[in-house]
Amino acid sequence: MSNMSKSIEELMNEYIPLINKSIENYLPRQFDQKSLEHYFDVPKYAYDINGANKALLDPVWDLLDRGGKRWRPVLLAIISKSIGGKLEDVLPVAFMCEIIHNGSLVIDDIEDDSLMRRGKPCLHILYKMDIAINAGCFMYFAPLKIFQLLRKEGKYSETVINRAYELYSDEMIKIHLGQGLDIWWHNGNRNPSIDEYLQMCAYKTGTLARLSARLAVLFSNGSNELIDEIGSFAEAIGVSFQIQDDILNIVGEEFSQKISCVGEDVYEGKRSLMAIHSIINAPKEESARLVEILNMKTRDQNLIQEAINIMKKNNSIEFATNFAKDLVTKAWTNIEPLLPNNDYKTQIYAFTQYLIKRKV
Repeated sequence: MSNMSKSIEELMNEYIPLINKSIENYLPRQFDQKSLEHYFDVPKYAYDINGANKALLDPVWDLLDRGGKRWRPVLLAIISKSIGGKLEDVLPVAFMCEIIHNGSLVIDDIEDDSLMRRGKPCLHILYKMDIAINAGCFMYFAPLKIFQLLRKEGKYSETVINRAYELYSDEMIKIHLGQGLDIWWHNGNRNPSIDEYLQMCAYKTGTLARLSARLAVLFSNGSNELIDEIGSFAEAIGVSFQIQDDILNIVGEEFSQKISCVGEDVYEGKRSLMAIHSIINAPKEESARLVEILNMKTRDQNLIQEAINIMKKNNSIEFATNFAKDLVTKAWTNIEPLLPNNDYKTQIYAFTQYLIKRKV
């Protein structure tokens, strides 16, 4: 079967084992003295090896072993191959982006007071808050070790490595602004406009997609223009992915099995695109009632369903669905002429459609 005729599910099944292997190559399942020295330097005094495993690797691998789509590193791999890059050259970078993403999930679950992640209790529930926060922060910074290793290997120029550091720091700063705005709004401080919501998403969810794509081009010897353009394209995918996530949160039966309850976003007070659309466009009484329920932070399913019904009644779900599709279509139109015509280009397009049409 040619690459072009493979389904997205088959492509995911092809790439994900390679990505998982790359994660294990750079992040041990258990520390020993050698791996601790590799990550943290030779100790001046002594390491508590068991404590290091219990505090860091046990919670980190607990989350990683629960699965996840790994779509960011898969997208990175396909983009790299589409412009003539070698998979073995970008797999270490693919590992980096996936670890950062999982770290953000740990912190996000704490900030949102979530109960479930990927069908199991969140890390802060299983391992307590302090361990979870520290493990999540570790996942933000551990990937920087990859840049150090790539520099030592001498395979890439100092210019490429330094540019990678710049991209990483730029996106990590932005992700915290995006998350901060999301928290500020769902605490009832303000109802944002649609454009403000999109900017928040571009930073909260778009950053890691953009970072994955930009690094794919950088480590595949692509031009600076393509780094920027493919980054904008991936950002649009990330925003659309977030919109679809929010849609599934309130209407997706399969999706709801992974989270605490149907409509968990309503409990969190989240100003999703659907909620914002309804707040702006619903009759005054319905708009005020939706805001009231969002600000309650309630787990009462009757109240959550009432909020969902307001969004449905005002066609906000259809609005969000069409918005996500249009966003990806426009982004693809911009990037399509810059990519070589090959099977991988076809896969990139098919992959974007898969992400915004998924049911889980």
